[in-house]
Amino acid sequence: MSGGPPSICFIVESGTDTRLVEGLARRARLTVLARAIPGGRAVSQPTDTDVVVGPSGRIAFAVRTFTELWSRGCGSVLVQGYGIAALAANLVTRIKGQPCWMLVCSPVAEYYETRRSGGYPYSRLALLAIQLLGHLNGRIGQGYIVLSGHLRDVVRRYAAATPVHVVPVYGVDLERFSRPPAPRDQLRKERGLPPHGQVIFSSSRIAPEKDGLTLLEAFALLVREGRDVYLLNRSGGFREFLEQAAKAGVRERVIATDAVDPRGELRLDYGAVDVCVQASRAEGLGFSVLEAMACGTPVVASAVGGLKETVRDGVTGWSVPAGDAAALAAALRDALDHPDEAQRRARAGAEMVRQHFESQAAFDRLVAIVARTGAGDADAQR
Repeated sequence: MSGGPPSICFIVESGTDTRLVEGLARRARLTVLARAIPGGRAVSQPTDTDVVVGPSGRIAFAVRTFTELWSRGCGSVLVQGYGIAALAANLVTRIKGQPCWMLVCSPVAEYYETRRSGGYPYSRLALLAIQLLGHLNGRIGQGYIVLSGHLRDVVRRYAAATPVHVVPVYGVDLERFSRPPAPRDQLRKERGLPPHGQVIFSSSRIAPEKDGLTLLEAFALLVREGRDVYLLNRSGGFREFLEQAAKAGVRERVIATDAVDPRGELRLDYGAVDVCVQASRAEGLGFSVLEAMACGTPVVASAVGGLKETVRDGVTGWSVPAGDAAALAAALRDALDHPDEAQRRARAGAEMVRQHFESQAAFDRLVAIVARTGAGDADAQR
């Protein structure tokens, strides 16, 4: 890596986090090509990093990816996922002899399959297309970088022998996510939260795989017990969440706003609430519970995917079966009613985050892998 920072082209097909883009830009000469997201953002928050936004159509974006990589002189390519844009990137880099890594942050097929139980549009043909692209990319791709052991197992279904590295990409910035110095009452006032009662926080986006419906059902059980509880959600889909809350009969107990910048205000929310919850039906890793742990906030999560690797029941939090509202309500009840035990588990979680998910170490490893001249190396997990 002599002669200055490495050159990396980052291809983003389905939106990405600002922290990933900015962390890469601090360590590499970065070029970002991102598909336009109708009604959404290619990058989660405003950034000073230059981002070239391509067409919104997936096929058109894949063509743009191929032509851009064909004409550019990037040292390495990092492409998001294993969709059609990844196929274009893998093809052109094979032809040019460039290293190319697929960055897999979510189990795409598992996410799509959750649509069947949530009343969302679902097509068996679309699922087959996702799986076919996975296998095609597995055949021609040079390597994967994944967030968790669960995702390593997912990509192994498509490519049994291709190198795989487990790296939690941007990790958790422990300078930003730590126990806030101000007391909870003061933080609640600053964040516009009720001064009384207990607050449950879900920072997950509103999507079928995040299972907001089961969360609202569990929350409604607590409300019907006469508990003075509130549910806070900050996400781009908060209006849909409020509509769902009204149908569940708990609208007056739900506080929902747009997503906040994780580089600043989000830490204050974690410090102001009593417990953080993630009720996913499928999950690659689950950063919100890691951030909550780092801030000393107890966590309750469903026992799926990467969440099973971090939220260990009785150790770092409460872990419950996915889709089980009664079990989720029982875990939330236990966490709220036993604050000393909740803090014990939160402290264990914070130590786990410090040891295994610290941001600087994650970024250094990520860039070191991407900047290599070849994908097949000895420390990849095969």
